[in-house]
Amino acid sequence: MAEWFTSLLNTLLGAPTTALLNALGLPPENPSHPIPVYLAMEILVVAIIIGVLAMVRSRLSADRPGKIQQLMEMTVNGLEAQGEDIIGHGAKSFVPLLFTLSIFIFLCNVIGIIPTFESPTGIYEPGTAFPMMGIYVTLGCALVALSYYHYWGIRHHGVLGYLKTFMGPVIFIAPIMAPIELVSHLARGLSLSVRLFANMMAGHLVSGVFFSLVPLVVPVFFEGLHVAVALLQTFIFVLLTMVYLAGAVSEEH
Repeated sequence: MAEWFTSLLNTLLGAPTTALLNALGLPPENPSHPIPVYLAMEILVVAIIIGVLAMVRSRLSADRPGKIQQLMEMTVNGLEAQGEDIIGHGAKSFVPLLFTLSIFIFLCNVIGIIPTFESPTGIYEPGTAFPMMGIYVTLGCALVALSYYHYWGIRHHGVLGYLKTFMGPVIFIAPIMAPIELVSHLARGLSLSVRLFANMMAGHLVSGVFFSLVPLVVPVFFEGLHVAVALLQTFIFVLLTMVYLAGAVSEEH
């Protein structure tokens, strides 16, 4: 459904994208169409975010804030409060990334309700070589979250100090604890990415089925439910990221 925007991007940026991928030794399967639909939708979401934030910044007011500014401030304040409860003192340092993840994931989840667009976090195209293309998007978000909390763990404890948190409370059980902790951290990325993709894909498929059966009224209800699920999945993703950050910077190991 988002072919027109994907085609537009490939028309404008296809040639330089193909040249860049070839220079990196990653030739695209289709040189004339190197930008896939999920990436095109991500680019659109990023453009929307930049545009909205630029508009809010140009109209910033402490006396008469606009509705979008109020929404942004409410989101930031909510993240700060939740972060203080879960992570503790200093959680404000993590709000910029948590806010970015929140806005990006939520918009990726709901942009598919706009006709001719698709939600990149739930794209599933049967008949293709790899139909679950949305997993690339959710896995990317998960890798950002994992890299971020590991970075803060190293920054807080130091490299050796952070590695010690993988060894358990006493050194003689380190050979047992280290593999368990390693698998646990890898599973976090799998859990974050698969949960988000599976829920958004299911919502998209259910909405499509009911739209084909009853094209009037009923699909509106399921689109509303889809928005609620999108918000819930965004909240869960960010909440788990906070929990992982709390564990990475905690002194109680």
